[in-house]
Amino acid sequence: MSECKLDHSHEDVQKKYEQQKAYLPTETVPLFQVFFQKKHTQDILNEVFHLLKKFDLSSEQEKVERVNRLNLVLKNV
Repeated sequence: MSECKLDHSHEDVQKKYEQQKAYLPTETVPLFQVFFQKKHTQDILNEVFHLLKKFDLSSEQEKVERVNRLNLVLKNV
């Protein structure tokens, strides 16, 4: 994934999640529900946005890596 200089809002992350939800493992749904109920730092919002961005177009190996990273981030915020 490439670095992006844009800051993404809570709403941006929610919209990206809604776009990619069908491609994510079902076990991430409750993690995202909790995530969206809290406030987060800009770094966390940006990271989650970029993990979700183009998830549907990622290779299977990259999807596994992204889900692993999402699980780490979402479980620790």
